[in-house]
Amino acid sequence: FGENIVTEGIELKYLPIGTVLKIGDGITIRVTQIGKLCHDRCAIYYTAGDCIMPREGIFGEILTGGTIKAGDEIAILEKDAEIEAKT
Repeated sequence: FGENIVTEGIELKYLPIGTVLKIGDGITIRVTQIGKLCHDRCAIYYTAGDCIMPREGIFGEILTGGTIKAGDEIAILEKDAEIEAKT
């Protein structure tokens, strides 16, 4: 459950579900979930004394793929924005 993309300057936990992010040259991701709740107290919880699931950050659905490079700009598009598919 480590980070796949690390950001700065965006308050991810305040983005509404459905918000579309554009990264770099056309990669788009739709926010599907903010953080993750621990549903059950699993063996890891009892061993570690706490849940290891991330409580911050976001989960997203890739709408338009591509390659992300360090330093790529991230733009917040309108919630549930229509995205043109790359051909």
